[in-house]
Amino acid sequence: MDSGTMMIRKKVQRKCKIRGYTLKVDALDEILSFVNRFPGAEDDALDLLLDHLLDHNSLKSSIIDREPVHRVVTLLLEAEAAVDDDVDDEATGGPSSSSSSAIRVVDAFFVPKFRYDPIKKIFYEHTGSLAIHGEASAKAGFYRDRFLLLFQRLARDHHFSKPAFDTEISQVGSCEISPIQSLVGQTGRRWVMGVISQLEDGHYFLEDLTASVEISLSNAISLILNLTTTWCDRQNVDIQTEFFFDKEYKITTGFFSENTIVVAEGEMLLEGIFQVITCGFPPLEDRDKSLKSRAGHDFFGGGILTKEETLRLAEFEKRAVNDMFVIFSDIWLDNEEVMGKLEIVLDGFESVEVVPSLFVFMGNFCSHPCNLSFHSFSSLRSQFGKLGQLIAAHPRLKEHSRFLFIPGPDDAGPSTVLPRCALPKYLTEELQKHIPNAIFSSNPCRIKFYTQEIVFFRQDLLYRMRRSCLMPPSMEETTDPFQHLVATITHQSHLCPLPLIVQPIVWNYDHCLYLYPTPHTIVLGDKSEQKAFKYTGITCFNPGSFSNDYTFVAYRPCTQEVELSAL
Repeated sequence: MDSGTMMIRKKVQRKCKIRGYTLKVDALDEILSFVNRFPGAEDDALDLLLDHLLDHNSLKSSIIDREPVHRVVTLLLEAEAAVDDDVDDEATGGPSSSSSSAIRVVDAFFVPKFRYDPIKKIFYEHTGSLAIHGEASAKAGFYRDRFLLLFQRLARDHHFSKPAFDTEISQVGSCEISPIQSLVGQTGRRWVMGVISQLEDGHYFLEDLTASVEISLSNAISLILNLTTTWCDRQNVDIQTEFFFDKEYKITTGFFSENTIVVAEGEMLLEGIFQVITCGFPPLEDRDKSLKSRAGHDFFGGGILTKEETLRLAEFEKRAVNDMFVIFSDIWLDNEEVMGKLEIVLDGFESVEVVPSLFVFMGNFCSHPCNLSFHSFSSLRSQFGKLGQLIAAHPRLKEHSRFLFIPGPDDAGPSTVLPRCALPKYLTEELQKHIPNAIFSSNPCRIKFYTQEIVFFRQDLLYRMRRSCLMPPSMEETTDPFQHLVATITHQSHLCPLPLIVQPIVWNYDHCLYLYPTPHTIVLGDKSEQKAFKYTGITCFNPGSFSNDYTFVAYRPCTQEVELSAL
């Protein structure tokens, strides 16, 4: 061993010891192997690795073995490879290779799971495997995790926190949250936070981690207006100066159904019922503020980057003005007219100067539900093969574009439970012979594009939310149901806050549907009308049903520009 390697070895051990950690031999060898990749910049590479390893990982012991080191090294090398590819492509003038390396698809079943500890006030990562068929405790656990996720977000809002000094002035603008258990024997108005549940037929309750209380909504003031609106009206404060909403957007409302989490103001009646006066969703939090509170954890699943790496990728992202995603929903392969229209669209993109970097095909891929009564799987397999031939007939698209396939609610699969796994290999083998780089992912699915986080979800969610709504939403701010839907899922930080009897969810994988921290873009594939809406800085759109009205979306992630398109 030469003196240089010995010096680096001692430096690694010293820096770890200063931070209170001890390295096993195999972990030390893994670090040295990584550092030696960067001759002349060993110190910078070492600091980068240790920052990720010690500051951004929830190590369970002060003795570090090879596994966490290898995981961090893999992430760093992937990020370095993506940046290097970008530089090479810019030097050679390649139009699509850079975008290919910049796009990282994250399957829902590989999204890391984090839980919030209300005592220590920190998130910690769940380690170990997660069973598909969870025990009974897993069902209670995912409701608890949902509640705590929103509670820790609300706790950082100064309007809903306990005043530092108990004075009349501090009480004026405070909406301190009281545990439901503390309502017993109390008089006067109180603010509570809880999950709407129907514990008895025809009777609705509000539950938190301490207790449950029956609620009455008969005298509720605009259940649909956000809490901040009510608070500002009482204090004569201009709503545009408040933190919760960007002044260029309207305050929308949402759909209130079972399983949604609300913050309510009311008072206890003699009958033991909590009379709700004002009610709304927990206010949103700025994405940057959420990122600071996550303590370096990777909630999205795309890997953690340092500040320097983020800045570098942001520069490449600004230059990616030609990158375009083309998104389709409902591509019925068994319908000749639909396939003919799809060919027209592909012909159009084949002839453009810079072809789209990504095509996203969301199900359903068949006009009939692939349930127990469906017996044409061999025919569907051959139809996927014909789709592969259709794409391969466009050489520029085949060479320079990537193709992502996301199953729909009625596609073939083990069940209709969310999240859904990727399409069965039996169906897609013929397509993949023609398009080797085709990606088959889960529903929902996530994409990391440079620094941007994009979520794709194919579900007829609007119809189900409207059917499950406990009362009609307010039409004061908007009459557009899609805007109500966007407000609901963003404030709930969850893609599908429906009762389990309406939409089953795998208990141990409920975290795959989280929208926390809020992503940059949410794509809601739905058979309803094509829509686009930007809410508090989040771009949300529905590409519409291609098989019903031949609509689709061309999306430019660099500028977050949504082009609603149709034949």
